[in-house]
Amino acid sequence: MSSTTTPRLGAHRTPAARLGVQVVHDLVSAIVTGEVAPGDLLPTETELCENFGVSRTVIRESMKRLEEKGMVSVVQGRGTQIAPQSEWNILDKVVLGTMIENDETLGILDELAVVRGQLESSIAAAAASARSGDELRVIHDHLDTMHTTAEQRDAFAAADVAFHFAVMDIAGDRLASGIARSLSKRAGESSRYYGAPGADAVRLTLEEHQRVYDAIEAGDSDAAAREMRDHIALAWERRRIRD
Repeated sequence: MSSTTTPRLGAHRTPAARLGVQVVHDLVSAIVTGEVAPGDLLPTETELCENFGVSRTVIRESMKRLEEKGMVSVVQGRGTQIAPQSEWNILDKVVLGTMIENDETLGILDELAVVRGQLESSIAAAAASARSGDELRVIHDHLDTMHTTAEQRDAFAAADVAFHFAVMDIAGDRLASGIARSLSKRAGESSRYYGAPGADAVRLTLEEHQRVYDAIEAGDSDAAAREMRDHIALAWERRRIRD
């Protein structure tokens, strides 16, 4: 698809929304959904200005943002070309969030759960080796909050996330924890991530968190890794909406 045949990206939007961040979101969505595919050329700068109803400055800044996300590259003498998916910055907030929202098979969330399990199992193992009394109390406080908010979905989910982040704080692995936090936040922003948990979901989640805590408290790195990995896999399995 060349710039002469590319659909009028942004043409269906309302003028009030066509500035800066919104332009980037719209273009990322078009790329992720395949409205424009890897190897295709984006419309010319003039066409994009007309389609989005914005100035050349806004379009140029938007192209820079897309380049930073690894989604486009400038081809000398041809224009701005869509990059292969392998070059996209998958951890970017907008890119990953858009991929999650447009993945009808839930394949991205399946992959995310696997990667989270791998990362957070190693983080839990490190936490079991490094924990102190004060740090254990912080984790346990979050576990207590989960118990007291068991019938309050949002508060329970927030305490659940806080439990995981507290384990990351103890582990001290900045790189693994940073990636795991990013994945957790992006997933949590999507209603699809919470899916359709069954009636026993809260009870099972509490039991799994208790086992993670017990293993960390005991200083058992192997058990902590196993319990965290199993918990993340089982929790997603419970929430995942079946085809």
